[in-house]
Amino acid sequence: MICKMTKYSFILLKGEKDKFLDQVQRIGLVDITRASKPMDDKSAAILAKAEARKRLIPEARAAVDELDVRLARAIKKEAQLKVWGDFDSEDIKRIEELGYTFHFHECDQDKFDDSWKDLCPVKVIRRFNGSVFFVTVIPDGEKDPLEAYKTEAPEYSHETAAGIIREITRERDDAAVRYLDLLGREDVIEESYRSEMADLDLYLASQAAVPAAENTIETMVGYAPTENDAEVSAALDATGVFYIKEAATVEDNPPIELSNNRFTAMFRVLTDMYGRPAYDGFDPTPFLAVFFMLFFAMCMGDAGYGLVIIGIGLFLARSKKAEDYAPLVVTLGVATFVVGFLFHTFFSIDFIDWEALPGWLRSCMVPSKIAGYDGTMVLALVVGVVHLCLAMIVKTYYSVVNKGFLGSLGTWGWTMLIVGGVIIGALMLAGVLSTAVAKITIIVIGIVSAIGIFLLNDIRRNPLANIGIGLWDTYNTATGLLGDVLSYLRLYALGLAGAMLGLAFNNLAGMMLGDGGIMWIPYILILVIGHSLNIAMCILGAFVHPLRLNFLEFFKNSGYEGSGQKYNPLER
Repeated sequence: MICKMTKYSFILLKGEKDKFLDQVQRIGLVDITRASKPMDDKSAAILAKAEARKRLIPEARAAVDELDVRLARAIKKEAQLKVWGDFDSEDIKRIEELGYTFHFHECDQDKFDDSWKDLCPVKVIRRFNGSVFFVTVIPDGEKDPLEAYKTEAPEYSHETAAGIIREITRERDDAAVRYLDLLGREDVIEESYRSEMADLDLYLASQAAVPAAENTIETMVGYAPTENDAEVSAALDATGVFYIKEAATVEDNPPIELSNNRFTAMFRVLTDMYGRPAYDGFDPTPFLAVFFMLFFAMCMGDAGYGLVIIGIGLFLARSKKAEDYAPLVVTLGVATFVVGFLFHTFFSIDFIDWEALPGWLRSCMVPSKIAGYDGTMVLALVVGVVHLCLAMIVKTYYSVVNKGFLGSLGTWGWTMLIVGGVIIGALMLAGVLSTAVAKITIIVIGIVSAIGIFLLNDIRRNPLANIGIGLWDTYNTATGLLGDVLSYLRLYALGLAGAMLGLAFNNLAGMMLGDGGIMWIPYILILVIGHSLNIAMCILGAFVHPLRLNFLEFFKNSGYEGSGQKYNPLER
């Protein structure tokens, strides 16, 4: 849910600003209204210094990697020059000044002819790996009779190449020492970065002060969660600064702080990826928590893969950098295992027909066919319809909260028509409603909905204008809603693609197994490598597409707009 915020308006005598902001920073609960990015040369310089510090370790690692690449190239070059041995480039230059040109040649051992020495001066440098490397010395202006075997002249000698390797190796060792040193001071660097970003926040807040009363006083505005009123007020009273406290309103555009339980808080990072809600909006995190988890599990659709994801999450929990995301990964792994079990798939093996499986457990699984269609496909569409209906209900509820019942009749009309129609259809399929009763109910819902959609969508507007807008909304809804529902087929398609690819690896490994023996080794390698690649690709799709279904389909139909600013208190 969205936390209620309290607005604090501060009045400061000129010269009190810096001391006051330092005290606010110590409180660590007040978000002073300020720019979100550098606004002048000084703030840009502070940010540049902080970002340069944050890049220290990545840049040191990149330097080591670059020198590794250079070293590999130098070693390869040295191997190519080895066949030409060591030579003095100055001697070659002096001979060329006398009017001769060196030509470098290479040919197969069986093609080399000693009689070539009668045609021109030939010097064999090396015989290596079935080839002969030799040079000729030809007067300027004359054609080399062995032009057919000419090769590119070496840039420098083998000795020079070895020297380059030694130099790069020294640079690489120095870079590695620097990288390891920075890595050992990672906590200090991270603390320095946070301190510099706090300094930037402090400076931006100081620049947000508005001078008044002929520049003798300055005013500032800050916000803090209402639940912290007592603590914040006591701390502000201790500063001696005059302030006015009042409840924040939508017009104030206060920063947004979300209050979530332990489960939904794991998914808050997804909300922040899109944007926090407006102050009069709703917190989508609980909906994201349930449906993103469900969609992710349906896209993976394999109990074995769920166990692998749980293992990844437990491994991440041991890393200080990734430990915050470990609970989310484990949760997604558990959901994948449960849904994969319901889909009766374990590492792309369908186990619904296993004799050892109890009947009652088999009855809990998704059937292969529902009404003649693939069971998982039907389930994906049903989940999609429920998701969209919930979005419309949420939109209607918050429309009533913000606009009142009379101002939400148009929204009520669409929700009654679509959600009501879905409920009536479901009751008919379940045999709860007879056809005659369902027909009358649908007619009543249709008439009432049409009044809201076409006549009362805005009670302050001309009825003819309402009809025109209603027709336009009908066109958009009719053309968009079907596409929105069909979008949920991606849950089925991604799960099917992952299962088919995994099955292909299983079949390929089975073909390699044969009669056993040493063929167990390629069998295991194919399974491990194949399923590892498949899991990686499935995780990518299972992350992106559920986000799309929530960010586009759900947010669009629920009227959600991520226009709020994140609550960011000044703190050390």
